Amino acid sequence: MTLIRAARPGDETEIVAMVRELAGFEEALDQCSVTEIQMRTALFGPNPVADAFLVEVDGAVAAMAVWFVNFSTWDGVGGAYLEDLYVRPAFRRRGLARALLSRLAQVCLERGYTRLSWAVLNWNTDAITLYDAVGGVPQSEWTTYRVSGRALTDLAGPA
Repeated sequence: MTLIRAARPGDETEIVAMVRELAGFEEALDQCSVTEIQMRTALFGPNPVADAFLVEVDGAVAAMAVWFVNFSTWDGVGGAYLEDLYVRPAFRRRGLARALLSRLAQVCLERGYTRLSWAVLNWNTDAITLYDAVGGVPQSEWTTYRVSGRALTDLAGPA
């Protein structure tokens, strides 16, 4: 039996494990420092900043989607940004990623959000194939930027 459900306290162990598995798949495990305490706080703390869905297949955690609310100044309403979508290798090719995307789309409609957005690594052709199939449109006119680590500290300047 397959079940998609909202994450609940205690799931942070599985979520962090899958985040690490994803980081390994992306050959960036050395950049992944998230802890279970951080994930618990982010998802279930007094001021949650993210949400997550888990997929269980016959009681085993098989996949996850971690997402957060963003805001469109042009539309004047919120949207969902999918931070991580991951299906464990043993459970791939069963439609779980598509089911998670569908669940997130339902959340968007239920809440009046106008957008579901995400990013994908250029070399992840399997994911790109899925995203194309569900009607995702690459935003090629935009370049994603990030400031982190030392550059973030330098940008912030003196306290």
